[in-house]
Amino acid sequence: MSEAKYGQEFIKHEFNEAIAVQQAIVEGSRQLADVHPDAPSKRAIASTLKKDERFLKDLRKLGQPYGASGELEEVAGSLKQLLEETVQSAGEAESEAYEAHAVLINLKRKQQDSAAAMVKIAREMKETELRDSAKEFHKAQKETAQELADALAEFAVTIATKNGNGRAKGSRA
Repeated sequence: MSEAKYGQEFIKHEFNEAIAVQQAIVEGSRQLADVHPDAPSKRAIASTLKKDERFLKDLRKLGQPYGASGELEEVAGSLKQLLEETVQSAGEAESEAYEAHAVLINLKRKQQDSAAAMVKIAREMKETELRDSAKEFHKAQKETAQELADALAEFAVTIATKNGNGRAKGSRA
């Protein structure tokens, strides 16, 4: 059990978590884009990766004044581990790639929650640069999570309409 955090220590914790989760998103996206069997999903992941790399850099910069460096804490560590494990098996079967893709989306949704909290904290502290950055980060995470979710839904249809020999149901050999 970790100790309670308040004030600047809580802000540092939030930045550490956001940086660590964003790092996991970037690393997981790179790996998943390499092995994902679905071309539209690969394109969506590659597209969101460019934005995620920029936001990782921004989070590191914004976290510096609070002493945050992306220290891996409990929640971020668990999410990172889950993404790593699912990405590792993503090349084995389409259903495994589907699972890894879904976990990636969940990490992006976690970032939306973190960004929303940072917007409110920054407003309260009258930190306009932090507020504006957090708003941009929130909006981008929401958009990219939706882009990945749309690709995942299409991929689900692809998987669901195949039979055991890799052909779409109803197709003839």
